[in-house]
Amino acid sequence: MADKLMIIMLNTDLANPSELAAPFLQATVAAAMEFEVEIIFTGRAGELAKTGVAEKLYIEEKAGKTVYEIMKDALEAGVIFKICTSTLDIWGEDLVPEISETVGDAYIISEAMDDDTVTFTY
Repeated sequence: MADKLMIIMLNTDLANPSELAAPFLQATVAAAMEFEVEIIFTGRAGELAKTGVAEKLYIEEKAGKTVYEIMKDALEAGVIFKICTSTLDIWGEDLVPEISETVGDAYIISEAMDDDTVTFTY
């Protein structure tokens, strides 16, 4: 059985914040189950890594938690956040402090192909 979960957030539509719940909650649960978990932001979803963006989004307005607060919950559970270098060209380098590393496409491909990694994409 694999011991790592890599979640690639690529096409998630920030205009529909309800789409954001599943990747963060699944990552949090997997980390609580003691799997190694990382979320990599790239493409359209890379905007979530910009300072000020996730703080303004609510998965559900009545829920009262911003997407940024849910990201911090995931971090507290042990989820590691990374951003793809090509995404920085699109969204800039003013990133939330929860981003621990910048990775390239070769890293993503290498990890996705590893037998010990399960990859989800959103």
